[in-house]
Amino acid sequence: MLVAACTLGLLAGPAAGSAYADPADPGDGGMRGLEQVGKEIDRLHEAAESATDAYNGAQERAEKQQKAVDELTEKIDSLREKRGKYTKTAGALARAQYRSGGMPDEAHLILRKTPEAFMHDAVIMRKGQQATKGVITTLAATESRLDEYAAESSKKLRKLEANKKRKAAAKKKIEKDLERAEDLESQLAEKELERLRELEDEAASARQAKWLESGVLDEISGKASKAGKKAIGYATNQIGKDYEWGAEGPRTFDCSGLTLRAWQAAGEEIPRTSQEQWKQLEHVPIRKMRPGDLIIYKRDASHVGMYVGGGEMVHAPRTGRQITVAGAGSLLIKGVVRPDE
Repeated sequence: MLVAACTLGLLAGPAAGSAYADPADPGDGGMRGLEQVGKEIDRLHEAAESATDAYNGAQERAEKQQKAVDELTEKIDSLREKRGKYTKTAGALARAQYRSGGMPDEAHLILRKTPEAFMHDAVIMRKGQQATKGVITTLAATESRLDEYAAESSKKLRKLEANKKRKAAAKKKIEKDLERAEDLESQLAEKELERLRELEDEAASARQAKWLESGVLDEISGKASKAGKKAIGYATNQIGKDYEWGAEGPRTFDCSGLTLRAWQAAGEEIPRTSQEQWKQLEHVPIRKMRPGDLIIYKRDASHVGMYVGGGEMVHAPRTGRQITVAGAGSLLIKGVVRPDE
């Protein structure tokens, strides 16, 4: 069977166990077929990585919203306890008024036998009225704040639920894309898998060579900051560990999980996802890039690596790969951001 025909069948989802003819023979179209499958596998991994960024973003927002909801719940519980206390106090004041016969305080004063008794009770009455007014005012304010907190909590709960749904949808897409990519790879012979990896490396090397030929490296002369050196040290110490989507270490990482932890180790808090790192961190021109800066890749900013100098970066590539050092120009660069000043 021709490899080209095998390729078309594989992309359509053939039975497991089929494999390509030897791609070393370009005459049968094997190379073109293998490249086509390689592109489809890359596309699936890129789609999974984009969905991973969406998953991580939804996860981060959900965690923040859950914390806010928990804080509001504590405030509501505290206010309910306070309301109960002041409700009891107001009830006690009402019962005291009932026991006095329901007459106004002024009437009770008039009935005092001596001026001294009148003045003494007038002071007590005034303090009692102020206390009663304070209790009622505090009770009303407590009720109002309870209503506000309840409304705010309800709003945050709706957002929390929406982010949980987004996270679940992203997870489903990631698993589907990765399952499809794994299925395609499983139908390749060992020799074909090796050749596919060689093709990937050749393409990355070609992109890196083109980037270096532009002369950009001659313009990059920045030195790493003190924090940048710490971040680089952390990131490079993770070399060889597996990529795992949604992971933040310490055993496995995804691309932004690695940069997040590296800069946390350097004392800087940065956004969780590569897209938010691109949005929120300071942008710097490539020619002013220095070791420790983050290079954001792909049009949708769904990948990130850390520049380590010499035209290279360290990154967590994708599922099935390990953290490694690669050419800074081996992927499509969107821009560079700096976590520290």
